[in-house]
Amino acid sequence: MSADLPVGFEIVVAALFGGLIGSFLNVCIVRWGAEPKQSVVTPRSRCPRCGRTLAWYDNVPVVSWLLLRARCRGCGQPISAQYPLVELATAGIWAYMAWHHGVTLETLRGALFGTILLGIAMTDARQYIIPNEFTFGGLVIGLLFSLSEGVSGLGPALLGAAVGFGVLWLVGTAGTWVFKEDAMGGGDIKMMAMVGSFLGWPGVLLTIFLGAFLGSLVFVPLLLAGQRKLVPFGIFLAVGGALSYLFGPTMIDWYGRFLSGA
Repeated sequence: MSADLPVGFEIVVAALFGGLIGSFLNVCIVRWGAEPKQSVVTPRSRCPRCGRTLAWYDNVPVVSWLLLRARCRGCGQPISAQYPLVELATAGIWAYMAWHHGVTLETLRGALFGTILLGIAMTDARQYIIPNEFTFGGLVIGLLFSLSEGVSGLGPALLGAAVGFGVLWLVGTAGTWVFKEDAMGGGDIKMMAMVGSFLGWPGVLLTIFLGAFLGSLVFVPLLLAGQRKLVPFGIFLAVGGALSYLFGPTMIDWYGRFLSGA
């Protein structure tokens, strides 16, 4: 932690900033997932029902939703709970990173990675789509952060991106050949390239394993119940990526010791 600032102050500032990022993330989730895709720059935030442009005081993260009692000031229609929940979740991500890493580059790296994963999960859940802005944009961000270790840090990030893309592409291609229908979305494949740029190839393999395991806990009961409701795989990959970032080294170390009998 920083020796100059109280730990609590760092966490509060990170949480407030994360709330603002979460407000913008809501815009990205709604507009990048729309058909056709919309700009996140213009027009200004507005009510999706009546089109009323929101004043700044109606757009304060979480607080405005509570003060308005979850209803638009103009038309009185309900405002989705998604907005404050995403803002709170993003604030929590940034606060946790500040608590765990202090005022460091890793805090920014981890917070942005978590924010991107949250955006992917929410957009995939809402619209069954993973926007390129999250995947390609996140890939670039991950590669740029790898340069903090010098040119030598770029190699593992590139390898991780290649493995992430390649493994999911092979799985999707094989599944399509076997089942005669698309077995893996292109967004999932590009997403894993992004994850690889942050976590490297070991993190990619762990993310895929965790995503498949978590997904099976949902898909298998649905199949046994005779339902074929599609739950986007990107949600489980996002959770797997988050767990791999938080606990990956510990999990991989434990598995290595398990195999060696240590």
